Amino acid sequence: MTVVLSDVVILRDLLRPLSDLNDASALCKYLESFYTLRKPVASTINTLAGALYKVFCASPDPARKEMRQACFDYLSLGGIFSNGPIALLSGLNPRPLSLVLHFFAVAVYGAGRLLLPFPSPNRVWLGARLISGASGIIFPIIKAEGVRQMFFPIVVPAYYRVPPAN
Repeated sequence: MTVVLSDVVILRDLLRPLSDLNDASALCKYLESFYTLRKPVASTINTLAGALYKVFCASPDPARKEMRQACFDYLSLGGIFSNGPIALLSGLNPRPLSLVLHFFAVAVYGAGRLLLPFPSPNRVWLGARLISGASGIIFPIIKAEGVRQMFFPIVVPAYYRVPPAN
């Protein structure tokens, strides 16, 4: 719903200067910029939602179980550890790099918990699988969203940052 509400605000602001919505060529020019302007919020929230779904769906994998517990424990630390992910999910922080940093911070936090107070070969292996599993979750989702469109929307040649002048 956050993505939809954000899209409505972007469309409202884009279409406000148009006097005739029946002018298809002018409308198309404005809508081309819509796809670029919506990408940061939409891709960040969609990527986070997809990653959380994969982390929290039922799995017999012990590394996935550790990742779930690491998510809860990371959020319970408070401060930036809870404010950052919540700002991402709510759309207040649409920066994809912040999403990737927090996602891997959870994975590293989970691996670190496994190594303390005394690492064992099994716990080191589980920590490595946790980080590998986190990579296997987030990178395919980012690839599906489009790396260039998500992290570098300005370099996408087919889109405008702002609608062209009439």
